[in-house]
Amino acid sequence: MSNKEKIKLLWKEYTQLHPQKADKYDAWAFGDSPQMADKLLDLVIRGIKTGTASNYDIFETCDETFPQVGGHSIVLDGSGDPQAIIITTEVQIIPFDEVSAEFAYTEGEGDRTLKSWRHDHEQFFTRESLKFLNKPFDPKMKVVCENFKVVYTKG
Repeated sequence: MSNKEKIKLLWKEYTQLHPQKADKYDAWAFGDSPQMADKLLDLVIRGIKTGTASNYDIFETCDETFPQVGGHSIVLDGSGDPQAIIITTEVQIIPFDEVSAEFAYTEGEGDRTLKSWRHDHEQFFTRESLKFLNKPFDPKMKVVCENFKVVYTKG
């Protein structure tokens, strides 16, 4: 079975249990490598990671849909297999250098401090900005700060 078919099957399982839910979803993996996707997915499933930050300009450049409160996402592992469904509970767009310690904590990564978050995300956003936007990291760049909750995991 292809990953695409597995994604559709997981969504079907979820909507059979929750028929009132939307018929629309996005499917994606955290990070920029299979290893990072697996590591961050583990934090999500364990309830440690309830937030994620994205480069605002990537959404516009890559014509991706911005997260919306109430929106569903199927989270993939590093192999592209669906593992969990999350629902977005909050979205804020703010400059990188204004991200709060409270939000950094929800990301569940490193030691969960703002200092750790800034260090790790500057490295990540630098790689991403150079690859997709052909420009260097900017501490004033807009960041999409999304909070979510897990509503279904692969059984």
